[in-house]
This record gives sequence, structure tokens and C-alpha cells, in this order.
Amino acid sequence: MNSLTQRVVLITGASGNLGSAAAQAFRAAGAHTVLIDRAADRLHRHYADIVVSPDHLLLGGVNLANEASVASAIGSAVERFGRVDVLVNTVGAWRGGTPVHQTPLADWTFLHEANVLPTLLTSRAIIPHFLAQRSGRIINVAARSGLVGEGGSAAYSAAKSGVLRLTEALSAELKTSGINVNAVLPATLDTPQNRAGSPSADFSKWVHPDAVADVVLFLASDAARAIHGAAIPAYGLG
Repeated sequence: MNSLTQRVVLITGASGNLGSAAAQAFRAAGAHTVLIDRAADRLHRHYADIVVSPDHLLLGGVNLANEASVASAIGSAVERFGRVDVLVNTVGAWRGGTPVHQTPLADWTFLHEANVLPTLLTSRAIIPHFLAQRSGRIINVAARSGLVGEGGSAAYSAAKSGVLRLTEALSAELKTSGINVNAVLPATLDTPQNRAGSPSADFSKWVHPDAVADVVLFLASDAARAIHGAAIPAYGLG
């Protein structure tokens, strides 16, 4: 999608399976990438070929649940490239397997801080820049579980539902200012970790991170300019 050439794209969770797939897709489309991760060494190992590239920026050691840390990362990106055009929030986490009355409160807090809070803080930090530009894209990664509560996974479902409601509210507030806010809803991702955790599952029904990254790429492009507040299913065959 040539509308992404030279665009500056900030991706959280860039060392994860989906984050790295998105980073590769945007790089192939000619975008500049700002790749964020909590661990600096992991970023440098994963993206050794662009550590010193002037077209890309690796920002490790960023705590996406901390407002000051997020603001510093956004500031570094704007200082480096003069602007940011797209924010992709892929960072998140899953815990589950217990009914509500047996799920520790610590799990509820953890899943909120891992899924909702990073999306909120990165959006809050980038929106003033987007408003000044009169343009921008925010693409959040929720999950199919955010649409319907699931037994044994209430805390995760609630967290991803929070991501969806935040996406909708941001879109309602920003769509008349040249800013598109949308979400992607993967089902089970076909990753080594998920395969190890569910060895008897039918992996052919899972969705590959590359396929979800293609949806993200579309939402970031000019082809999606009329789409606001959408939750795009990316379920694979599941």
C-alpha cells in the first residue's frame, strides 16, 4: 500500500509475535517504524539489522503502564522524525482458566494494566500531536473475547472489552479532526507459545500473525480513510 511510504508508524509490543509481524509489514510498505518494547535487549536482538538505521527507531525500557515513560517515548519519536502518523497498540497479555469467584484480584489488575492501560496512555500521549497535524491513525488490538464474556476468562474478556469501548469513544471524539481510530479482533493466534499451550488443538483454524498484520496495514492506509470506530474480525477459520 504505497500510501504508507515514508509514514512514521509507532508499534507497541514490537518484539511480540503480532508486533514483529506488524513491524515487518510496515517496513515492507516503506514506512519508518518506531518500535517499542519493555526490554531493550530483546528489541536489539530481534531487530539487529536496523539498530543504527536512520529510518527506524528502537525504544526499549518503556513501561507502557507508566504515563511518564509513555510520554518520553512519544517525545523521542516526534523528536527523531518530526511527526508520528500511525499508532499500533499490539501489547497485551492473557490469563484465564478459573471462574470469576476463584480468579485472584491480582489477575484482574494485571490484565487491565497489560491490555487497557497501555492503549489508554499511548493514545492520550499521541492525540495532541495528531490534533496538531489534523491527521493520524490509532489501531488497537482487542480480541474476539472482548465481544462476549467467556466462562473461565472473565478478566481477559473484560479487559479486551475495555479496549473496544475505548476505541469507540476515541473514534467518536476524534473522527471530525482527521483521526481514524479502529480495532482489530484476532481469535487464537498461531504462535509457538499457543501451540505449546494447546498441543492437541487444530492449528489450521488459528489465525497467523502475518494475516492480522495485513488487516492492521489496511487500517493504517488511505484506503481505510472512511472507517471510524470499527472492530474488524480477524478470526481465521476458528
